[in-house]
Amino acid sequence: MLNPRLTGRGAAARKYDLLTAMGAFALSQPKATQKTVLRLITLVTARYNWARDELAVGQREIARMWSVDERTVKREMAKLRGWGWLVVKRQGARGRVSEYGLDIDRILEDTRGIWAAVGPDFEYRMKGQPEPDSRVVPLPVRGEVPPPDIGKGDEWALAKAVLHAEDPSVYGSWIRALERGERAGGRLTLIAPSRFHAAYVETHLAGRVLAACQAVDDTVAQVVITA
Repeated sequence: MLNPRLTGRGAAARKYDLLTAMGAFALSQPKATQKTVLRLITLVTARYNWARDELAVGQREIARMWSVDERTVKREMAKLRGWGWLVVKRQGARGRVSEYGLDIDRILEDTRGIWAAVGPDFEYRMKGQPEPDSRVVPLPVRGEVPPPDIGKGDEWALAKAVLHAEDPSVYGSWIRALERGERAGGRLTLIAPSRFHAAYVETHLAGRVLAACQAVDDTVAQVVITA
């Protein structure tokens, strides 16, 4: 199953997968549950500390974020605790807000039934299993793959550094050759050296590439791979 420790190597892609599982689960549920999960996803995306498993936000701030009153916040947070998705790590007292953590194992267990609907590749990845017919095999790269030059400072240069750190072999075989194309709003275009290269990245690595881009620039909403 997906590693519940969402830090370290490959963490960006695992976080993206967890949020995908939560979103897909929400969309399969009645409207009230959809709204609760959407609120949690928004809260996690904006304020959750992944490294420390810490969510410490006051009810007033949450109410502003969710466009609701504090009574609704109390009710929704209680519902999330009841599901087991949120766990109280430290109760608020004397002006300090309550500190919560995510029970990722429980979230994964509750969303398991919807993984296949996202796609077989997603289901195998969430289960920590290789795809039976997977051809995601890095091409051999001679010698050590040097990290990319981040001197340009644009989102793709920084994202390439993230992808290199996660898996130098895959980076050297498939990512390094991708060049930054145009950027239109939240849409970033990457140019591959061939149609095959573009199709391979689009099929097998698109989620990882998007997650890396969003890790360095959260305004990136879509990555298009073209030749």
